[in-house]
Amino acid sequence: MIVVSDTSPIVNLAVIGKLDILPALFGKIYIPKVVYEEIAVRGAGQPGASEIQHVSWVDVRHCADENLLQELLHELDLGESESIVLAIELNTPILLMDEKDGRSVALRYHLKPIGILGILLEAKRSGLVPSVRECMDKLQSESGFYIAASLYATIIELAGE
Repeated sequence: MIVVSDTSPIVNLAVIGKLDILPALFGKIYIPKVVYEEIAVRGAGQPGASEIQHVSWVDVRHCADENLLQELLHELDLGESESIVLAIELNTPILLMDEKDGRSVALRYHLKPIGILGILLEAKRSGLVPSVRECMDKLQSESGFYIAASLYATIIELAGE
């Protein structure tokens, strides 16, 4: 399975100590060069920075379609734009991305964006985490990740907790 990831899911999973979910669920994760730089270079010393440099399950790729990249940059930041371009170039529908605007644009290109909460739900279904609630609470307290109360309740219900 080919999966492309933006910065947020990787960093936030690293913050809560659950980065190992990604290779367990998806195998190899492809990230654009700019996402690697956001995590490993500009984020040096932060959660995920050293891990992303030393794991075998991350494959850093360059995006070739400069025209599409420039078009997307009118709406999104560079990391989100390159992630969408890379997913299109690798012909995969699965894109790990949390940002609302990026997810909306990804849908226009017939991609299937999955955010960290979707990843956690799948991890629970696969037996990789015992509690989605615990993970979401850590995301909010340790990462400052915002989860609307109604979404929190929906995720808990979907997780059967």
